[in-house]
Amino acid sequence: MSRWLLLLCLSLFCTLSAAAQPVIDQLRVHKQERRLDVISEGKVIRSYRISLGRQPVGHKQHQGDNRTPEGIYHIDWRHRSPNYNLSMHLDYPNLKDRAEAWKRGVDPGGMIMIHGTPVDDDYPEWFFHGLDWTNGCIALLNADMQELWDLVPDGTRVEILP
Repeated sequence: MSRWLLLLCLSLFCTLSAAAQPVIDQLRVHKQERRLDVISEGKVIRSYRISLGRQPVGHKQHQGDNRTPEGIYHIDWRHRSPNYNLSMHLDYPNLKDRAEAWKRGVDPGGMIMIHGTPVDDDYPEWFFHGLDWTNGCIALLNADMQELWDLVPDGTRVEILP
């Protein structure tokens, strides 16, 4: 009898824990403000300070321009990176990006990620905070990236605004 009661209590606890986890609708990146918002049911539930590419103004034009793209993308896979801690890949370039690059005769680039900061003894994490240092990715502090990693499922929409 006590095993059944324990099982019932554990089942109820797991159900309540799952219900408490918010469903993430989208991420919204505000490049000018260097902010990433986590949105659930139309409401911002978390905001993080971010770093961008070394050329933060304007939409990514081609591979190697160090710009962070602007537009609508989705998280399509994730990776535990030895260089940048946790990382979530965006499906850049989308069809519009590819068409624009093709018209200009350039490679649109790729491998745009939301990731943490390098784990490097020579450059501690605080060194990167507030700098635009990536090759076009969106970077967060590692503790913030861990929280985002745990909250956000693959397939989540990411809107990147100027």
